Amino acid sequence: MDSTTAQFVALLQEKGIELAPRQLEQFELYYQELVSWNEKMNLTGITERDQVYTKHFYDSLSLAFYININEVNSLADIGSGAGFPGIPLKICFPHIKLTIVDSLSKRITFLQHICDTLGLSGVQLIHGRAEDISRQFVHRDAYDVVTARAVARLSLLNEFCLPFTRKDGIFAAMKGNDPGEELAEAGRSFKELRAELNKVESFSLPVEESARHIVLIRKTGATPAKYPRKAGMPAKAPLI
Repeated sequence: MDSTTAQFVALLQEKGIELAPRQLEQFELYYQELVSWNEKMNLTGITERDQVYTKHFYDSLSLAFYININEVNSLADIGSGAGFPGIPLKICFPHIKLTIVDSLSKRITFLQHICDTLGLSGVQLIHGRAEDISRQFVHRDAYDVVTARAVARLSLLNEFCLPFTRKDGIFAAMKGNDPGEELAEAGRSFKELRAELNKVESFSLPVEESARHIVLIRKTGATPAKYPRKAGMPAKAPLI
């Protein structure tokens, strides 16, 4: 086992996550395919192996440090990009039924290749905008956990993601810097979308110690019929 893999294994063991040889093989295949496909399409600006393992894989799995994923049946990853955090979570917790929504078809093509290459089952990949997909009955108010690892402001993410979240489910917004300012401006979106702040978890990535925050939001009721607004509207006029 090389030093990058050994460190990855040790860091996860500290958090109570044990990886089998097959899971380590899947992570390595994921890394190799990510770098290979990145040469022909823009998936990530991070390609060094140790950085991918830390900033993509470990960072994605950090959600499991604060939510008991063993008790989660369904998880939706909105705007997943190259598959983060959904695919790393699926590798570690194969029992979850994972749904990934992304607006770019070429990313969905990449993710289908990853699922086929890694032998992942129970993954639904959907090409479309969150505002449209969350209005479909099968996805509305349906998921135990919804997550987004995105740079969008929280007031915008709430409208994209909370309609997918079931009553008493959790929307986990994975952030870098302190989200205090975003939380302050997101009050209206919490009220309108029937949700409340549960807590904010803070930690640092290993080695480089970059700040990370996970905003855990509990859904308190069914999404009102008028939300989400038509595609494009939330970004033009956020609920603030």
